[in-house]
Amino acid sequence: MDLLQYIFFQHALIGSLLASIACGLVGTYIVTRRLVFISGGLTHASFGGIGLGLYLGISPLLSASVFAVLSAFGVEWLSKRKDMREDSAIAVFWTLGMALGIIFTFLSPGFAPDLSAYLFGNILTITLGDITLLGVLAGVLLAFFGLYLHPILYVAFDREFARSQGIPVRIFEYVLMMFIALTIVACLRMVGIVLVISLLTIPQMTANLFTSRFRQIMIVSVILGYASCLGGLLLSFYLNVPSGASIIFISILIYVLCKLFKSLSQITNH
Repeated sequence: MDLLQYIFFQHALIGSLLASIACGLVGTYIVTRRLVFISGGLTHASFGGIGLGLYLGISPLLSASVFAVLSAFGVEWLSKRKDMREDSAIAVFWTLGMALGIIFTFLSPGFAPDLSAYLFGNILTITLGDITLLGVLAGVLLAFFGLYLHPILYVAFDREFARSQGIPVRIFEYVLMMFIALTIVACLRMVGIVLVISLLTIPQMTANLFTSRFRQIMIVSVILGYASCLGGLLLSFYLNVPSGASIIFISILIYVLCKLFKSLSQITNH
């Protein structure tokens, strides 16, 4: 309880909750649509925007947002073409983003002290600006998923049926890809480029062990995501290890324990 008196820890708790909401909603769509590889591509593509921001002297998160959203639209557009496979389109933006990020970082004047925070994350250093960004994104996602849950479900599970119902499938796909990109960028300061994909998939996989209903997976994955963040925060604070890695370690530990519990309960029932 002594930790609660520290401002940085209060920021970390609020940021964790907002990030868990954003990742819980978007991550459920990612896992349902099997877009995990695309998310990995966008995560690494955003590094190009971070490098560009450091080079130009502007906010790396702002430039990473633009870069990630444009990459998301590029992947969506290229993957729909007959002459380009989806995994090839992802590989183009994945490698381009990383290459540009490294080039711009090396060209940046002076030393880039924030770079490790973007690569590996440090939730204990998030600012009010980061919390505001996460808060706005979480609010917009809650409103969007609340208003359009059924169209999102149709697009996620059966695009042809969605088209037959008059739903503008392409628009929804582009908007959801944009939200995936923005959620990735918003969580970079928490868990970093290397680990953000885990926050978008592991809580959803854990929730999917116990339910296959889209709405329930969203709710459970938000709770599991926040539990992982809290556990990772405490582990990070007391062992003095990177917070991003600690959060993902706890997340995977919860998944393994739930998997074991489900397997044991099935054996017992039989």
